[in-house]
Amino acid sequence: MENTNYKLVLSCPSGLSPSQVSVVFDPSYDRIAHPDIELENSISEIWDQRVQKNASLFNGKKFRYGGYTLCNRGGSQQDFHVCLHLGLTDYRSFVGTNLNPLWEKFLVPSEDDLMQCQHTSSPLGNGAILETSDKKIVLLQRSYNVGEFPGHVVFPGGHPEPEEVGAASHQMGERLTNSEHNNTKVSQEMFDSIIREVVEEIGVPVTSLCNPLFIGISRRVLNVRPAAFFFIRCNIESKEIQRLYAGAQDGYESTQLYTVSLIELENMASKMPGCHQGGFALYKLMLEATKNF
Repeated sequence: MENTNYKLVLSCPSGLSPSQVSVVFDPSYDRIAHPDIELENSISEIWDQRVQKNASLFNGKKFRYGGYTLCNRGGSQQDFHVCLHLGLTDYRSFVGTNLNPLWEKFLVPSEDDLMQCQHTSSPLGNGAILETSDKKIVLLQRSYNVGEFPGHVVFPGGHPEPEEVGAASHQMGERLTNSEHNNTKVSQEMFDSIIREVVEEIGVPVTSLCNPLFIGISRRVLNVRPAAFFFIRCNIESKEIQRLYAGAQDGYESTQLYTVSLIELENMASKMPGCHQGGFALYKLMLEATKNF
């Protein structure tokens, strides 16, 4: 039976290393304004309302998800390569389109996902399936002060940040955005950002984490919200992670940390936001592929 809470946009069950993931960062993948002026104007209205209720909201730049291309250069898993297409958006546009009470009005009736979402901000979020040394998976309960799904249980994560790689505009220094150099920097940020999120939200040292593996992209059906998921092993036991969490830099973003078994995760997943339910589905596909390998 098809899940109605999420859609698996891209599944890479073998797990892709940074050398197998590239990015094209280009204005052609930016959001297209909706022709309905009133609907467009509602973006700033919604944002202003949200900021009045929650002064901690910040309008940062985000990478906009604009699709991907796949290629398998030699037939083996090591030759599998994905190229992500990313534009530029911001959190204000996300709140005003994807999180707008009228979000469905921004959608174009189309079977093509990218066409359907061309008027939405659709920033690419990220999430980590973090496995402890005693084979538990780390989950966080979001604080009630966050902008999206407050109080829900989620995988650690956030967003890759354009500012981290000087991509706050499409003119990065004197180079054009589609230059190989800048695309490489943005691609690396996909992996660096998920490590950063895990370290800041959970409090584990960078040295305890193995290199992330990209396992795919899930899109929440509600608000058409995309998120990239990564599998990361941590060489610390779950009890010690609980202790480290108390000193996490971004601990204010969550109220509790859980370390759970696969069976426990299965029971909790249905209460997660749809994109994170999709993240769990991607993880299960990875486990299945590993079992069959």
